Amino acid sequence: MDAETVIIHSRFAPNGTIVEISERPTGLDPQDWFNFLSYQAADSYQALAGGRGVFRLTRSVVDALKTEATTKAA
Repeated sequence: MDAETVIIHSRFAPNGTIVEISERPTGLDPQDWFNFLSYQAADSYQALAGGRGVFRLTRSVVDALKTEATTKAA
């Protein structure tokens, strides 16, 4: 794995909503961050067992997405 790769972990509740997700910008709730990533980087998502999943992105992409998500949320 490339040293620049960031793995964003997500964890779902039994009803399908997001309970936890890493790399979340301040001001966004977990579900909003997951929805944003799903629209912007769906091809980087991998579903895992046990109500979990990960996005695999480069650090520069994560930083750009955080900035964009924060701007849109304001």
